[in-house]
Amino acid sequence: MELYNKVMLYFWLSMSFVSALAITYMGFQDGFDRWVYYYIIPVLALLMYLLRKYMLKRMQKHLEYLKQKENERFK
Repeated sequence: MELYNKVMLYFWLSMSFVSALAITYMGFQDGFDRWVYYYIIPVLALLMYLLRKYMLKRMQKHLEYLKQKENERFK
């Protein structure tokens, strides 16, 4: 499960960069007045990356807390 979480973390980060590059390229091709609204896609992908990173850190802290409580219970 940890491998899946890391893959998805970097997937969202790469999607934010790839989509920003693609939208910028299309903006130069067709004009930014048409493509400027699509910049919400890389922003949302970047927010997904940050949210996922935050939740992974939170989950790790919680798992460590549970392990500590379990060790205290058996002492």
